Amino acid sequence: MCRIFAGQPQSNYAPERRSVRLGGYCTSIQLEQVFWRILEEIAASEGVSLAKFISVLHDEVIETHGEARNFTSMLRCCCLIYLDRTGADAGLRFAVPSGLAALSAAE
Repeated sequence: MCRIFAGQPQSNYAPERRSVRLGGYCTSIQLEQVFWRILEEIAASEGVSLAKFISVLHDEVIETHGEARNFTSMLRCCCLIYLDRTGADAGLRFAVPSGLAALSAAE
């Protein structure tokens, strides 16, 4: 089992920092590349740009909770909720070596 997780390309979890505008202020968010890919997919499914999606989500969190504590963790959780609700094949989003994909299917 550990080979499935440990054997994934490092590019999946390489950090990437992107500039965004939240609440009228420029800031940056650092997430692993795989989460950026999933967020881009979610934004596309909503018919908006990634920047717009993140900005609207941030505004909604502020409206709901009064603050956006640990926003990057919340974004990661959004990705997990999206994957769970869509029942989507995570192999389409995560780079998985072909040998590990076969091993995963056999387990």
